[in-house]
Amino acid sequence: MPLPSGGTWPPKNLRDIYDTYTVLNAWYRGDRDELATAYGDTTDNRPANRPTQYRGGLVGKMARWFWGAPTPAGEKRTKLHVPVASDIATMSADLLFSEPPSLLVQDPGTQARIEDLVENGLQATLLEGAEVGAALGGYYLRSVWDNEVSPRPWLSVVHADGAVPEWRWDKLHAVTFWRVIEQDDKGKCLYHLERHEPGWILNRLYRGAPGSLDQELPLTAHPETANLKPAIETKVKRCTAVYIANMRPNRDWRRNPVGANLGRSDFAGAVLGLMDSLDETWTSWMRDIRLAKARLVVPRGYLTDNGPGKGASFDLDRELYEEVSSLPGEGLDLSAHQFAIRVEEHKDTAAELLAAILRATGYSAQSFGLSNEVAVTATEIMARERRSLVTKGKKALYTRPDLADAIETHLELEAALFNSRIAPERPTIVFGDSIAADIQQLAQTAMLMRQAEAASDDTIVRLLHPDWDETEIQAEVARIVAGRPEPVADPFALRPPADDQDGEQQDGEPSPLD
Repeated sequence: MPLPSGGTWPPKNLRDIYDTYTVLNAWYRGDRDELATAYGDTTDNRPANRPTQYRGGLVGKMARWFWGAPTPAGEKRTKLHVPVASDIATMSADLLFSEPPSLLVQDPGTQARIEDLVENGLQATLLEGAEVGAALGGYYLRSVWDNEVSPRPWLSVVHADGAVPEWRWDKLHAVTFWRVIEQDDKGKCLYHLERHEPGWILNRLYRGAPGSLDQELPLTAHPETANLKPAIETKVKRCTAVYIANMRPNRDWRRNPVGANLGRSDFAGAVLGLMDSLDETWTSWMRDIRLAKARLVVPRGYLTDNGPGKGASFDLDRELYEEVSSLPGEGLDLSAHQFAIRVEEHKDTAAELLAAILRATGYSAQSFGLSNEVAVTATEIMARERRSLVTKGKKALYTRPDLADAIETHLELEAALFNSRIAPERPTIVFGDSIAADIQQLAQTAMLMRQAEAASDDTIVRLLHPDWDETEIQAEVARIVAGRPEPVADPFALRPPADDQDGEQQDGEPSPLD
């Protein structure tokens, strides 16, 4: 699909997907006004029952949720939000990329270039992509370059709600990235579209209203695109962008021809409803606290007149009041009103909802510090965080091949356009351990294996240093062997008889057996 000459943007066939991105982004950001707007509560004075609440489909379902309920007329919005969605997205990224992954190749020059990419921001790029990808279902990596910013090209992340993908089978064939680079007071926008396809990168600039491309402009019409070329030949057979899915399959878009190959958000399915209920529980709890403030009801005669138009007030620190005339039988007692705060009920409900959310997203409570037990050793930590580690392993399966493609394609681009003299090579990716191994336990394991003669020096070194490369491992094995003392002969061992030079026993010499 070439770049459009105008029309609706994003394309109409992606409308449902982008509507879902809007909802997922609202939960990820955690802004209360954005959540209310995403679910239909756009004003503070809507009627109690709205037509959308009786509709079917996604619109009707969201309008009937807690965040879709309108704010009563005359009241401020008091709905509160628990940022569990952003916590889950951050945890997902931390499990995958809190430690830099090992990207290993055979060529030393290529290895040095990959390490330079990691040291100059690739790990931070992957952390950002993994966090947003956990919320939106995936993210894109593309190769970019700008001599005024950096002397060498680098890998940049693009969020899923800023791209229009094109698939062949289940692989990304081409993608069009888009962004709004300027919007004036009248609502007119400037759109920059950047299309990556095999062998080419295309750029266009458009002016239009939100959601439409009305007029194509020259790239020189805005400073951000003035230095871009309309068409750049990459001399690479593959697309210079990749899509990295959070997890698959996408249950909501399984039969959607465009969305079937997109990744699944951590908030997909019933998780959104559970988070909505958690916010409702938290809001109810805080409402109990707000209503439980002590209030006094006093007779009108106890109030002090503040003058015309200024009302009356009651002095809580006053100790003595003059006699007040009243009708017989009229009580002048002070009465206090204070409602109970249902702490245990709200706390238990919130805990059950949070546990259900974590089960649905595939994380353990220990990962979020919600367990009352304290794990001491790395083995205990791994046992209690097993569910989180299993989820990390699943996400790594989807990340590894596409990340390797992105790095290999990037190296091919450098060789083709920048004469890098680096042999492009597909790296082997090993994700770092998010939980550090207990060195004491590893040392005991190594000692027992050595005593049982069940492991070689090479195996033990690999066990104790899983992050070392082959050169470091072999050097350490050589140092271990060289450091061992020479074996001492047993003085009581039987020795063979002394022979002559021909190897035959001399005549007349007694035999050791005589």
